[in-house]
Amino acid sequence: MRLQIAGGWRLLAQRAALIESSASLVVADAHFGKAAAFRARGVPVPRGTTGDNLARLAELIERVQARRLVLLGDLFHARESHARPTLDAMRAWRQRHAALEIVLVEGNHDRHAGAPPIELGIRVEAEPWRSDSFAFCHHPQRIAGETVVAGHLHPCVRLNGRADQSVRLPCFWLRDGLVVLPAFGEFTGGTTIAREDGDRVVAIADDRLFEIPNCAA
Repeated sequence: MRLQIAGGWRLLAQRAALIESSASLVVADAHFGKAAAFRARGVPVPRGTTGDNLARLAELIERVQARRLVLLGDLFHARESHARPTLDAMRAWRQRHAALEIVLVEGNHDRHAGAPPIELGIRVEAEPWRSDSFAFCHHPQRIAGETVVAGHLHPCVRLNGRADQSVRLPCFWLRDGLVVLPAFGEFTGGTTIAREDGDRVVAIADDRLFEIPNCAA
């Protein structure tokens, strides 16, 4: 799904966006190592989420032929996420994408988790980081005269069906001057958005994108 905003954007059903003019893949809230952090705190959760998310990201980079990866904050979930298995998986992934430029716009979890290891070759920038005519942020915010692209909220939309049935789907949430991306990480949860008139909501289901009219949410 292409958006008519500066730079030529394409929304992707893999919970990411592509700036076609610069071949920049934009991803929010990967939360790598979240399961490892939970296990370190005594919470029994499945293993393998980091590997699965890295595999999804690798496939997406290859598919769109990205030259740059922009991460909108919360790359790692917590300081415990720097566990050796998590970092080993990320180092191996980085070696396979050595030519890729990676920029991390620092989020709240990044400040607690600490800087990414230097060998991952990730440049860390404070929000707002301006590039491609956009202001990239972790936290959604309004900046006069600019289009902000952000994450943080893990937005979801609730769709109501028959007999009091409902479903929540991850979504892109677009307002005038603001684009909020869904969380890329699978083990992240989500927040149901408070939609207002004029908002555009593009939901993700079964690897497809669906623009949701206001009356449906």
